Amino acid sequence: MAYTIEVDFYNSYMLKRVQPVFRSNSSYTSGNVGVFPGLGLPGGLYVGSADNAKARCFYIEESRIRGGYNNTSTDQGVRAYLDEQYPLQQNRINTLIYSGVYNSRTGVNQTNVFNVSESITKSIDISFGSIQKTYSEDTNLIIFQENKIHRALIDKDTIYTTESGTQTQAAAAVIGQFVPYKGEYGISKNPESFAIYNYRKYFSDRNRNAIMRLSNDGLTEISMYGMRDYFRDRLAEIPNKREKKTISVTYKAGGATNGTSVDIFTATITSGQNITPGMQIIIGGITQPGYITLVENPDFATTRIYYSQNFANSLSSGTLLISYFYKGKIKGGWDIYSKSYLVSLQKSPTQVSQELESYKTLSFDEEINGWVSFFTYKPTQMFSMINKYYTTGGSTTVNTTELYQQYYSNAPTPNDTRGLFYGTRKPSNITFVFNVQPDAMKNFNTISYEGSNGWKVVSYNSGFTGQDPNPDGTSTYVQNDDDTLSIKSYDEGSYVDANTGYTLRAGFDRKENRYVANLRNNSTPMAGEIIYGAQMSGIKGYFATVKIETDNTTQLGGPKELWAAASSYSMSSY
Repeated sequence: MAYTIEVDFYNSYMLKRVQPVFRSNSSYTSGNVGVFPGLGLPGGLYVGSADNAKARCFYIEESRIRGGYNNTSTDQGVRAYLDEQYPLQQNRINTLIYSGVYNSRTGVNQTNVFNVSESITKSIDISFGSIQKTYSEDTNLIIFQENKIHRALIDKDTIYTTESGTQTQAAAAVIGQFVPYKGEYGISKNPESFAIYNYRKYFSDRNRNAIMRLSNDGLTEISMYGMRDYFRDRLAEIPNKREKKTISVTYKAGGATNGTSVDIFTATITSGQNITPGMQIIIGGITQPGYITLVENPDFATTRIYYSQNFANSLSSGTLLISYFYKGKIKGGWDIYSKSYLVSLQKSPTQVSQELESYKTLSFDEEINGWVSFFTYKPTQMFSMINKYYTTGGSTTVNTTELYQQYYSNAPTPNDTRGLFYGTRKPSNITFVFNVQPDAMKNFNTISYEGSNGWKVVSYNSGFTGQDPNPDGTSTYVQNDDDTLSIKSYDEGSYVDANTGYTLRAGFDRKENRYVANLRNNSTPMAGEIIYGAQMSGIKGYFATVKIETDNTTQLGGPKELWAAASSYSMSSY
């Protein structure tokens, strides 16, 4: 049927039609088509219904330029602007682009305007790789490429004088001259390692096995401070390309759905299987469309999983393969509470594995200019707010996306929260070396420490004392060293003697406010050795490596202090 519209303007109009998009209980939205609300049309006029495949939407669009009376009229054949005949997409990984101006006082907002007729791009040397991160500091822009770092001057240029000095002047370009920092370092492909505090920026350069600091004195390789070998080996283990992990689960669907397109099925998972949003289902060796959108009760054996595609009607129960693509991460963050830089070297993200061998998290302290501690949690995000430090992530047994405030404590009570990460408590430990008179062979007899009650010795090992053939007759050689039995803490090692009724100590005992224990040998016999193991006390070696940690009973979660440790020894006969 015909539709009549009374036009109230001295102008001419064109009638257009496009393919309709029908929505329930609403008319077609006209978008940017030139339809005047004064014509009485509710955002657009459509003819036909959703059931009619040949239906078309008709629009009325003004044909006069600027809508002025007797202005130039256009038809449908005129192009609004000149375009390339065969446009091709360009991936400019080394180029910056900026939009139009924004002025809140005058209401000018051109942040969505990118006029290609103006010089709004600025390219940097492609030989240094792609731009991975930018950071604005005062009136400069710091640009992190894979293999180089520059600062770009904003609204100014630098002029180098004949006296080897520099001067700045205003420039017409928004992004001015690129000034490189001295040193062939970049951020590789790990922008997630970036963290900042005041004028100090921290990041990693995996390509050069380095952890870097950028400050007013330039670039400094802070991984050189006693940890060069460690980061050389650990950073090389971080995969630089996407890996695929596939796990198998038994499930039961039953056709339950959430809405119209999301399946809910119950899966039985085992230890070490982390089911998280983003994973995909593999059926018959084919990866299905869609992905897991929600996981309920991930810490229990039976887990409810929501999937973005409907397959429950065809699959009721059985075994499914769930796949996940991942890439190694080097997470960085600033801990404002302890004033330290945290970096977590993750061979796989928290969604894939929480095992200790999959990550190492450690901190760098500016006060001593060194790396001070390892941590047992695996963060997904790290950030500071006001005077508190927050993380999300997981521990060796728990994977969580909840926000966690570190260093939180109500009071220093036995039920305090020290060593507690994401609901999982882990003991704190310290490893150190006894190495007095390093050129002399010694017999280490005892160990003592000054500090709080609650420390125990996990291991006490001497240095390697040589190689001998394997006892099984093979040509394989084995390293020889001495070790001791573990030493219990003051409380955990206490027991009551059945004959005397006295309380005795099987571990550390307290003497003159020091905790002291004898070393009980636990070594295997070496070639030609007559007395070994429990037949002798102490261990023999040039030096000894000791690992002590907090126990699981003494003021659990409370403060533990360790001021000094010592070991008595005697010179061995040559």
